[in-house]
Amino acid sequence: MASSGLALQSGVAARGAAHRLKAPALRREAGGARPHRETASGPRCEASTSGADAPLGVDRRVVLGAAAAAGAAGALGLGLPPAAEANRVVSSSWEQVELPISPEIVLLDIGFTGSNPNHGFLLGTRQTLLETTDGGSTWTKRDIQAALDEGFNYRFTSIDFAGDEGWIVGKPAILLHTTDGGANWERIPLSGKLPGTPIVITALPGAKGQAEMTTDQGAIYVTSDGAYTWRAAVQETVDATLNRTVSSGISGASYYEGYFANINRSKSGDYVAVSSRGNFYMTWSPGDQFWSPHNRPIARRVQNMGWTVDNKLWLTTRGGDVYVASDPGISESFKQTQIGARGFGILDVGFRNEKEGYACGGSGSLFKTVDGGKTWKRDRSFDDIPANLYDINFKNGKNGFVLGNNGVLLKYIA
Repeated sequence: MASSGLALQSGVAARGAAHRLKAPALRREAGGARPHRETASGPRCEASTSGADAPLGVDRRVVLGAAAAAGAAGALGLGLPPAAEANRVVSSSWEQVELPISPEIVLLDIGFTGSNPNHGFLLGTRQTLLETTDGGSTWTKRDIQAALDEGFNYRFTSIDFAGDEGWIVGKPAILLHTTDGGANWERIPLSGKLPGTPIVITALPGAKGQAEMTTDQGAIYVTSDGAYTWRAAVQETVDATLNRTVSSGISGASYYEGYFANINRSKSGDYVAVSSRGNFYMTWSPGDQFWSPHNRPIARRVQNMGWTVDNKLWLTTRGGDVYVASDPGISESFKQTQIGARGFGILDVGFRNEKEGYACGGSGSLFKTVDGGKTWKRDRSFDDIPANLYDINFKNGKNGFVLGNNGVLLKYIA
């Protein structure tokens, strides 16, 4: 096991080779400037060597697949169209929201502040950040000066809030932080030695300054002091874990390309991640030292995985099937549901409550369940939407959204 830890330093994170880490505590590099906060040097923190606080490791959604489909970010879009005049009602439950963006923008995540469920932000490629104060009916374009200073064209991939404290991560590796509901954002430097690129950020409830950051290589870092210091939650990269378990019967582990295609976190803190080829999946629970690999439970390759409201795993395949786990928590036992996708790939699943949920996919396909996912019915109202729908988001009981390419945003209105 390598003896040196990782330091949270200024610079852009890059994927590293597979390695094991010994109690790496991330810290902000001395002298690393943090916008809007004057300091001569960042505080130093030594790693703990006991319990879950000791080793760090490496490592919701279809965000990764959508980002990959978008390709490399192009030049910053200029001369964007003005805000929409009116939204279009698609069905009794959904309307299509007009956005002040070009259709080339790929939408990647949406989040609302904990203090005001009507105040939220929408993220995408080309440094897209849109803000709403009416629950998502109308949106205005926002710029974050801290993300413009270096001249990079970031793709913002994940946003989350606890109260008025929020976090954004993106690619190239960037971490943004707000404590006033997004009125002001500050840039927090990241280490060039960070394993992978941050792709999921979770604002943890409780005391201020708590967050969990996950990379596409499986690194999981936790901060409790507003990102001044970080501790690692797992001991080794996913590559290293698979190297140890390649002979244990995990089909396709030898073809692992070093990153996850999709990753999803449950409300209890469990993670499920799909391999880049969809031939196996991995899980992690708080307190685990390593990610656990699992063979896919069906013949077809896995497209995406996530969690129902009652904490059961769901799984979609590249052939358009949907499976739901038999029991809550991490599982390898799944039951096939009746969906009749007819070849349309199902890219994401999201549940509004324990009974009502939606599944989305190519060519504007949207399916609804009212029995917890046992049966699904396609809503033909969406057939004329010229977009692949790839992300369903019900982050709170008030707001529900579906994201699609061509700048498509659908809002739940029932």
